[in-house]
Amino acid sequence: METESVVLGGGCFWCTEAVFKMLKGIISIEPGYAGPPARSGQTVTYEAVSTGTTPYIETIRIIYDPYQLSFEEILHVFFETHDPTTPNRQGNDVGPQYQSVIFYTTERQKEKSQHYIDVLSKGAYEKPLITKVLPLDTFYVAEDYHQNYFARNTNAGYCQLVIAPKVEKVEQKFKHLLR
Repeated sequence: METESVVLGGGCFWCTEAVFKMLKGIISIEPGYAGPPARSGQTVTYEAVSTGTTPYIETIRIIYDPYQLSFEEILHVFFETHDPTTPNRQGNDVGPQYQSVIFYTTERQKEKSQHYIDVLSKGAYEKPLITKVLPLDTFYVAEDYHQNYFARNTNAGYCQLVIAPKVEKVEQKFKHLLR
């Protein structure tokens, strides 16, 4: 099976992981941190990234089957499930670690992402889109307790207030893409 990967930052990685886990063609998803290579002796951790003082962004790495789920469909779900107009913020999650960003792994992804943003910029939003399109440098897998967070903590307050509405939106709007 031929697969592709892309790394997306759309706010809290618990939200983006929960949304994309629902889609057909997803082989695997890992929450983590994207950014430059760590300095010698540096460990990239949630505690450090959540301070907002590191160059790392909360992201998810998606491995998918492009024959079951197109890159354009991934972009559509991505832009529908976060606010690509707010710099360094998604809802109550504030800081540079919550940037809207697409870390591409192929030139085709770069071109399609930029084209998608250009099209959306022509009136889909009242404010300018600030989503960055960057080459993936380094991805660090998040700690185990962040993996599959929504499924393991569905009744937690954050999950009910923030993640569940996004999941419900995908269930309604993207029925044709669900597993």
